[in-house]
Amino acid sequence: MANRKNTNDKCKEIAKDLEITKEIKKINILFKDLNKDVKKTVDSLIQNAAYMAVTLRELQETLNQNGMITEYQNGENQWGTKKSPEVEIYNTMVKNFISAMKALNDYLPKGNKKNDDDDFDDFVSSK
Repeated sequence: MANRKNTNDKCKEIAKDLEITKEIKKINILFKDLNKDVKKTVDSLIQNAAYMAVTLRELQETLNQNGMITEYQNGENQWGTKKSPEVEIYNTMVKNFISAMKALNDYLPKGNKKNDDDDFDDFVSSK
């Protein structure tokens, strides 16, 4: 039985590593034109952001399956409910993920950012 559990854990670990690698590739596409020295600087941040993205998805699945509230017992007759530990971890990790993504965004070349202006105002004023 222990062997089966170890094998299952290894499979999950490999699957998570593959998901993290996919996430790293997605993020790296944004930085393909970045100077090599700057890229070395952000590599660790990219890896951490990818790890957090995958872990956040896992935590979302867990919260969807188990709910956000868990029951507890203090002593023999004291029962209650509280926020599940996964909620605490999720909330903290979301904040860290947002910070990492903002930091990565600061390294993006400024000329590659999309312009949200659709030139509608220029069109209207030219008529």
